Amino acid sequence: MEINNYLPEIEREPIREIIKFQENQLCKLLAYLKEHSPFYSALFRNEKINPDKIKSIEDLHHIPVTTKNHLQKSNEAFICVPKEKIIDYITTSGTMGDPVTFAMTDKDLERLAYNEAISFVCAEGSRSDIYQLMTTIDRRFMAGLAYFIGIRKLGAGIVRVGNGIPELQWETIHRIHPNAIIAVPSFILKIIEYAEQHDIDYKGSSIVKAVCIGEPLRNNDFSLNTLGRRINEKWPIRLFSTYASTEMATSFTECGEGHGGHHHPELIIVEFLNEHDLPVKEGEPGEVTITTLGVEGMPLLRFKTGDICHHFTEPCKCGRSTMRLGPVIGRKKQMIKYKGTTLYPPAFYDILDNIEYISNYVVEVYTNSIGTDEILIHVGSRSPIDEREKDIKDHFRARLRVAPLISFKTTEAIQKIQFPELSRKPVMFIDNREKK
Repeated sequence: MEINNYLPEIEREPIREIIKFQENQLCKLLAYLKEHSPFYSALFRNEKINPDKIKSIEDLHHIPVTTKNHLQKSNEAFICVPKEKIIDYITTSGTMGDPVTFAMTDKDLERLAYNEAISFVCAEGSRSDIYQLMTTIDRRFMAGLAYFIGIRKLGAGIVRVGNGIPELQWETIHRIHPNAIIAVPSFILKIIEYAEQHDIDYKGSSIVKAVCIGEPLRNNDFSLNTLGRRINEKWPIRLFSTYASTEMATSFTECGEGHGGHHHPELIIVEFLNEHDLPVKEGEPGEVTITTLGVEGMPLLRFKTGDICHHFTEPCKCGRSTMRLGPVIGRKKQMIKYKGTTLYPPAFYDILDNIEYISNYVVEVYTNSIGTDEILIHVGSRSPIDEREKDIKDHFRARLRVAPLISFKTTEAIQKIQFPELSRKPVMFIDNREKK
């Protein structure tokens, strides 16, 4: 299949045709799970569910949701193929608990490559691009591998530099002249800072765009958030936001319109559920709940990701009629009840990123002596801390009406917390609350 400039036909179809297609694929998935999945075949028996009677997406509410706890407790029971068919083992990052292993077959890797290839095309990519990969491809990490095989399928060039080491990133840019980078947004700020400190003409470099992973770039109205604005104020390259997880093996990537990540309906069914596992209306926040299509090794049925998002169904100007996913508001397990206010960590990040003298930070939440949530923000500052605490708290009161506790540390100490040994992602949030 020619991937270059490829827009799948199903993504241009009316919603009714997309639903019809997905329901056909859902029936195939249920039959496959009944025959091959120890976990789901047991679920169907125990809940007295006849999967043959599930014919529509609306019928899915008859099936209990799957959670991260199920994956952690019964990891191997989700595997649907004999070990000799497994050619790659991947694990989740363990951000919200023990890591989970995913077994991938050759067919699964081909699906993953296809997903990334059409996602890069969505982000205005083509075979004429050269991408510099600033995320790790080792340590059982799916994202780096997915980007690599997706770019190969697209037919574009790729430079596998990995994460960190700003000096090597700039040496590679000057040597090979890639026009695009794939990076965590906060790391883009670090390479900008390195360039400024070493008189590197980064604005005159070959880079014109960035595909961003792991951190939100936009507010709920799709305007750039503080992190996105800080990057663009320094370096006016095009920013494309993505959302994905190991469990879904699918990504939601922005097109040039920048109005949400596009759904690939040939690869995944998406529901948005409230705390009672009921669908929310468009415009209401809901937990992203996915059913994977075309996965052979470890398909998932109604898996609740823990991510809270808005969704949008109006067709996009880019020609796609598929649903679009808004920025992640927060993770369900990271929700904080603080002095009568419900908060998610990204709200803190957006404020802290907007305070110029803060170099880096980590947000910690713990249970205080009266049994309620307490928030402590560890801050690394470029300037003396005199009177800075009041200023930071005033920023929080102005935006959130509440102010957390502040602890000042050296930027080096914060960096050690953010990047523990073997970590694949920067640690920005630490949850030390007592388990209930």
